[in-house]
Amino acid sequence: MAQIGTTVYSGRFEHTLDDKNRLTIPSLWRWVHSDTETFLAMPHPDNYIAVLPPARVTKLIAQVSEMKLSDRDAQAVKAKIFSNALSFTFDKQGRFGITASLLGHASIAKDAVLCGMGDTFNIMSPARWTEMDRVTAGENFGDMMRRIGL
Repeated sequence: MAQIGTTVYSGRFEHTLDDKNRLTIPSLWRWVHSDTETFLAMPHPDNYIAVLPPARVTKLIAQVSEMKLSDRDAQAVKAKIFSNALSFTFDKQGRFGITASLLGHASIAKDAVLCGMGDTFNIMSPARWTEMDRVTAGENFGDMMRRIGL
């Protein structure tokens, strides 16, 4: 069982955006979070939305705060991440609104797949999920696990 204040983001959930471009965080993922805690949704380079829960937001802030102001690449990455990111809380039903730019980045029009990643979760288009699922199918999955040391 998870400790108080922690959860494991596991499973895959298919949701449809409502008319206000809101998605619902699955209840299994939000039970330890209050509706005042801040999540961060950010564009991932692989064309989906990476969502960091409060604990990971804290780690990210600590990590980027150590970047040197004189490091151009670090500052460019920092600007890219935070200028395109969405800081959000969810309502009593677990809903949160997503910006048009994030939806466009992930090629999400109406349907989305929420994919657990252990300590984070991702939001992707059904087509992106299908491609990721294809790439990790069968023996490829075992090869990938061995390559990364799992």
